[in-house]
Amino acid sequence: MEVGVRAALGLSLTSMAGLSLISPAWFQSSAFSYGVFTYCSWPQSDRWNQSCVTFGSLKDMPGLAWKVSAAMLLGGWFLLAISALLLSAWALGPRRLYPRNGFGPTPMMQAAAVASTLAGLLVFPATLASPFAKEVCEGSSMYHSGACWLSWGYATAILNVVLTSLPVIRWPQTTTVQKTAVPCSSVTQGIILVPE
Repeated sequence: MEVGVRAALGLSLTSMAGLSLISPAWFQSSAFSYGVFTYCSWPQSDRWNQSCVTFGSLKDMPGLAWKVSAAMLLGGWFLLAISALLLSAWALGPRRLYPRNGFGPTPMMQAAAVASTLAGLLVFPATLASPFAKEVCEGSSMYHSGACWLSWGYATAILNVVLTSLPVIRWPQTTTVQKTAVPCSSVTQGIILVPE
């Protein structure tokens, strides 16, 4: 049961991370928002009439910090997706093939996904220093948002890292028990207690 819940949690965290990555709502102003791979703009009076553009490759991204952050975040998502698929296979596989004790085959991959995503999240605010963000967020600089503010896409990515890191923090503690052979006899001996 626990393995199935962990597999479902892994798949939902992977989906949530993917949604956050394609979201254009990481930094937002009154007429513009941008995320890792997408940015949108709209007229001041009509927010429902948005036009969005997706970066086709890393070459299209406006700055080095943007490219590094996108590569780290995408790498973290990819590791998380592989971890979720392995955990699902472990949960659905026959019990005799995969013993169900511990956290399964994925804690190291999940830890690498958390580290990569965390590094990408820490680098992403440096995109505010790019000419693209300076034009959109008027007065922005590295780690200063100017006229922009953080939006739900970035917050979702942070929440996803926190939730993904919880099973990694609680790795099972393995203890070794020293086994001692106790000789057994086929002859049963009795102990007679005599009061003094």
